[in-house]
Amino acid sequence: MAADSRRGESGSGKSRESRESRESCFGNVGLRSALPPFSPSAPFPRPERGVWGRGVGECFELAWMLVCRWELRTMKRFRWLGCLLLVGLAQVWLVGCGGDGGGSDSGAIKIGFLVKQPEESWFRAEWRYAQEAADEKGFELIKIGAKDAEEVRSQIDSLAVSGAQGFVICTPDVRMGPAIKRLAEQNDLKFMTVDDQLVDAEGAFMTEVPHLGIAAKEIGRQVGKALYVEMQNRGWAVEDTAACVVVFKDLDTARERTDGAMEALIEAGFPVEKVYQAPQKKDETDEAFNATNDLLTNHPEVRNWLVCGMNDLTVIGAVRAFSSKGIGKDRVIAIGINGTDVQDELGKDNAFFGSMLLQPRLHGYDTVSMVYDWIQSGVAPKADTRTTAILITRDNYEQELKRQGLWRE
Repeated sequence: MAADSRRGESGSGKSRESRESRESCFGNVGLRSALPPFSPSAPFPRPERGVWGRGVGECFELAWMLVCRWELRTMKRFRWLGCLLLVGLAQVWLVGCGGDGGGSDSGAIKIGFLVKQPEESWFRAEWRYAQEAADEKGFELIKIGAKDAEEVRSQIDSLAVSGAQGFVICTPDVRMGPAIKRLAEQNDLKFMTVDDQLVDAEGAFMTEVPHLGIAAKEIGRQVGKALYVEMQNRGWAVEDTAACVVVFKDLDTARERTDGAMEALIEAGFPVEKVYQAPQKKDETDEAFNATNDLLTNHPEVRNWLVCGMNDLTVIGAVRAFSSKGIGKDRVIAIGINGTDVQDELGKDNAFFGSMLLQPRLHGYDTVSMVYDWIQSGVAPKADTRTTAILITRDNYEQELKRQGLWRE
């Protein structure tokens, strides 16, 4: 018993000596005040100042193990290694994670570009021009398709984990505005919107978030004016003509485009009672086909039609509905918006007359450049930037698409 007692006292003494030695180690390197109360069995609390900080935190944990957890009676030589590692990591972490919470030089900048319909040629063109900016300026572009609210949330979190500092987004639901802003702030990500502007809980535009989009209503008015001019060029009588406007009221940008088209037609002298709306439930070609088909069934008396909608795919769906009823290009003038989906259509002999060609280069190249400059300089982009369009028809579409880099050989 006495021997056991002496061994216990001896072990206790060695334990105290080992602990004092370890504490002295931290005191010598000046980290003791920065660390939690000493406990060899306690986990080291990792730094949580951004994704980069968390990675360094894992290295801190390794150093903590070397200093505090290792069996020091047989591995004493690793104690000083751990102390030196802690000193170096502390300096790196404080410098690297200080300031804006995730700043890095231009070579390490990552910017995400989230779009709601990655299969559409418009968004693929935006990505292509955004990649040009990334290649020129030396940052990494992360292209992401996010087709619903859950994907948007998870992808923004993934961007943060990957070390991104910002993103550009065209969301599938503009009502996600407050949620997107909150996620960006929580992850210290700078962001701006493109194409579709976010709205708050009351449905008001979130003007505090930088946005680049088209002058939607003005471009819609261009469509309406072009339809009326072409109707006159063909010598159609107003009494024989009606307008089919395929509308999608759930999206502000879409509503502004079609509202502008209807306003311009009416202002030009087209009778308001002959402007018929065909509501589509989703932003899809098939939905536009179904909506137009229903309208045609209800108005068999109309001979000539002026057709427009929120974008090219909508108008293409409407043209197909007319074709299914045996109504061809001699009785239909159809004008879309975007211009990126019409190369095949304008190469056909059908009722698709033309499209308002937007400028995807500005929507892709310029937006990521704005976010890049924001990350670099700390100066936010202009609150609201708008772009315009030009009418392309069979007479000039090849020339204009090639000029914009959108022509497919």
